Amino acid sequence: MSDGRDIISLVAQRQDCEQFRRKNWVGTFAEYLNIVRERPEVTRTAYQRLYDMILSYGVDVTETGREKHVHYRFFDDPDYDGRDAVYGLEAALHHLVNALKSAAAGYGIERRVLLLHGPVGSSKSTIARLMKKGIERYSATDDGALYTLGWVDEDDLQNVEAVHWCPMNEEPLHLFPQRFRPDVEAELNKGRDDDESRIRIEGELDPFCRFMYFQRLKKYDGDWSRVVEDVRVKRVLLSEKDRVGVGTFQPKDEKNQDATELTGDINYRKIAEYGSDSDPRAFNFDGEFNIANRGIIEFVEVLKLDVAFLYDLLGASQEHRIKPKKFAQTDIDEVIIGHTNEPEYRRLQNNEFMEALRDRTVKIDIPYVTTLANEVKIYEKDYNKVTVRGKHIAPHTIEMAAMWAVLTRLEEPKHAGLTRLQKLKLYNGKTLPGFTEENIKELREHAAQEGMIGISPRYVQDKISNALVAHPESKSINPFMVLNELEAGLKHHSLITSEETKQEYRELLGVVKEEYENIVKNEVQRAIAADDDALKRLCGNYIDNVKAYTQKEKVKNRFTGKSEDPDERLMRSIEEKIDIPDSRKDDFRREIMNYIGALSIDGKTFDYKTNERLYKALELKLFEDQKDSIKLTSLVSNVIDAETQQKIDVVKGRLIQNYGYDDESATDVLNYVASIFARGDTKESK
Repeated sequence: MSDGRDIISLVAQRQDCEQFRRKNWVGTFAEYLNIVRERPEVTRTAYQRLYDMILSYGVDVTETGREKHVHYRFFDDPDYDGRDAVYGLEAALHHLVNALKSAAAGYGIERRVLLLHGPVGSSKSTIARLMKKGIERYSATDDGALYTLGWVDEDDLQNVEAVHWCPMNEEPLHLFPQRFRPDVEAELNKGRDDDESRIRIEGELDPFCRFMYFQRLKKYDGDWSRVVEDVRVKRVLLSEKDRVGVGTFQPKDEKNQDATELTGDINYRKIAEYGSDSDPRAFNFDGEFNIANRGIIEFVEVLKLDVAFLYDLLGASQEHRIKPKKFAQTDIDEVIIGHTNEPEYRRLQNNEFMEALRDRTVKIDIPYVTTLANEVKIYEKDYNKVTVRGKHIAPHTIEMAAMWAVLTRLEEPKHAGLTRLQKLKLYNGKTLPGFTEENIKELREHAAQEGMIGISPRYVQDKISNALVAHPESKSINPFMVLNELEAGLKHHSLITSEETKQEYRELLGVVKEEYENIVKNEVQRAIAADDDALKRLCGNYIDNVKAYTQKEKVKNRFTGKSEDPDERLMRSIEEKIDIPDSRKDDFRREIMNYIGALSIDGKTFDYKTNERLYKALELKLFEDQKDSIKLTSLVSNVIDAETQQKIDVVKGRLIQNYGYDDESATDVLNYVASIFARGDTKESK
């Protein structure tokens, strides 16, 4: 057994001291200028850095029909194994990244508030959190490095540790006076193409650094070169926990919050030391705007802000300036991102006093997911074999909950004959006769509110959680347990006040239950018919008869040895399973023979599994033939003989092995399907 030293050694072997030294670099202003010459990207604006960070993870471009789809891998949250991954919002995220790209290029959007707008639980906060975490990690890499300045303590010039660092972590190049900047930029950009990163010096020193600067300028009788000798430059690592470059502001009760939380406040303890409340050394530049300089600030529920805060927000976005108490306008460089839900946004639209804010926002809609596969991923992230222990999640449990959630978000199709469920399947990639990619695009375009209405993923997650704990006696949870929880919760849903909407959602639960019934019937049918030898024999018999029929020949009876007419009854019993009408039987049979002939020309052997329609027809026919011998409906009466039980156990084993059931859920689904067939038998007997 290893002792503590072995564990310490394990960590010691993996640490990177050189990387630590790079992250904690401190040097002179002249050394920093050398860094700028070699790597001009260290002077990027906050928008440029954020945009480059997102691109650094890679971009996937796919094409569906004639439309390109862009997927940014950053939003998969690869650094944390997808813990905060965002699914199914490619269009919204592309809009967001395009806004960042425009802002990075200086086309005007950098002077706006990026407003993520959407219903509750649509990933707005997750997207903001991802970007904050991303910029933190990026600043710790060599590609994302940025630097700030500090002032050597006049009373302790020999001590390299005694440095008064800039409270707002501003760009060291701000030290250059305005009149020299064009020449400095020309010198730093010498030899660079227009396509390369070009350095532009924008912004002025903050009040603290401005005070220190002029103090040293007086001391050295206006000699700027001696002033910068007192300047130290260090690498900055952005961190929300350390309140460096990443800020978050959340509205609170008006009595307990004032604008100083955004722009800083006077340090009353230091007034006695410095003699004035307008001395920047007696001021804490620790408001959210101050500490978020060079990075990103998130405004949670931004439209709930008091008007006093909105004035600060307007100046910060449009002018890139804030107004700390007792000080002049102060430059900032940060990405301002806010998020809000639909009711708050409607209030903004209806409030004429908020016109200035409306004019300074770029609204980016973040809707709910409207593709089933992506909605399933959202829930599987929280409910899987790793996170749920001691409880088996039966197949289709998560899928049915997700299906209902997506159905509530879709608008009723205007297309005649198209149901909402069919629309869901089209969006999920299934093909339906008469619908092309262009038709699906039109369906989306005609449903403007799709994804902005409906059930939140949080509601579904809560009900899955309820189902997991509400049945302690069960080893597994099945779709009905979750669907019943979803239905029961509608009575008390705080966000749905309309009884009409609740009734609509209950009806959609009925649609989902019917779809689940079809799915499990098919699975049980396939499990019963999953006898390869029997399927091969049935297929061989069918092909022999089809070949004889199409070539107008006789079929040799394997038992009597006599030649007989093709078995029309057998052929039709298989073809009817996939709805081949009697008028089309000849076409279908010729199609099968042509398919076999084409394979033969290519030197390939025919396998019934390669023809999906025929495979399905054979399975359904075999199921029908074996259903009576297995006597599945006897499960309902609980009167099962040993031979039948043996056959049922074989089917149950196939469900467990091939479809992901455990013993309990396989038994449950067999009982459920048996009851369906029993109802069917009763209906037929009537």
